[in-house]
Amino acid sequence: MRVKDFLTIRDFSGEELAHLLTLARDIKTRPATYADALKGQTLALIFEKPSLRTRVSFDVGIQQLGGFSVYLSPAEINLGKRESIHDVAKNLERMVQGIMIRTFGHDIVEQMAHHARIPVINGLTDFSHPCQAMADFLTISELKGAIAGLKVAYVGDSNNVSNSLMFTAARLGAHIAIGSPAGYQPKPEVTAWTRTEGAKTGSTCTVTEDPVEAVSNADVVYTDTWASMGQESEAYARKAIFRPYQVNASLFARAKADAIFMHCLPAHRGDEVTDEVIDSPRSVVFQEAENRLHAQKAIMLELMKRV
Repeated sequence: MRVKDFLTIRDFSGEELAHLLTLARDIKTRPATYADALKGQTLALIFEKPSLRTRVSFDVGIQQLGGFSVYLSPAEINLGKRESIHDVAKNLERMVQGIMIRTFGHDIVEQMAHHARIPVINGLTDFSHPCQAMADFLTISELKGAIAGLKVAYVGDSNNVSNSLMFTAARLGAHIAIGSPAGYQPKPEVTAWTRTEGAKTGSTCTVTEDPVEAVSNADVVYTDTWASMGQESEAYARKAIFRPYQVNASLFARAKADAIFMHCLPAHRGDEVTDEVIDSPRSVVFQEAENRLHAQKAIMLELMKRV
């Protein structure tokens, strides 16, 4: 891999992403083989936003690779206020071998990576959620085989998750369809990048206000919460706007008969998805959640083995 950090899918070629997915599958199949791969190395976990899956998967993952983790809460760092990003980076690079950061602005992870000589992994920003996308496409590859040519439909609020799905689909040759209401669709530069890069791999990108159009004939139907962290004050108003985009049995039926349902979790049942869909045999949300562990172990191993 050409870069030392894992900040956004856009930084990687399709070949590099495919390599990470292959490595993740091998780690998942033969975990004992990698039990000492990062022996004695330490990963700092910086959390400006709370998480279940990110915290557990990185904490357990580094330990299963033979390393250690140090959890750093907002109160302990308070980036940019108690201590500058520069100073945090320069301190940590002398004590640990990698940094995972889950924060708000994407510029924060970019600054951390710029100042730190050790690898920085983006655990989530408001713009990008690359580790989630890797777990998602690991799951898709396990269940569907080849990724190229598949149709992945995302319905709901265009956000960091949908951005990373778009980037990954473009790199790996999958078709991506986004169904979102006006005012909540991907930013023009995200769509433009996806279409430009996707043209090189045979990927197409459709953005529509019609959820039925987005889901029709899809191999994968994906959704996320209508109000992300930091948007809680908008939650009530968003319910009315996004109600037509709920993934229920009627909408899910528009996808292929063997389509799978995905959600990055946590899910607000009865809002963006109904129980009958998320609890159905075609829902793979918990396999998807588990794959955060394996995908991130591959990312940590690939980056931190050089330190």
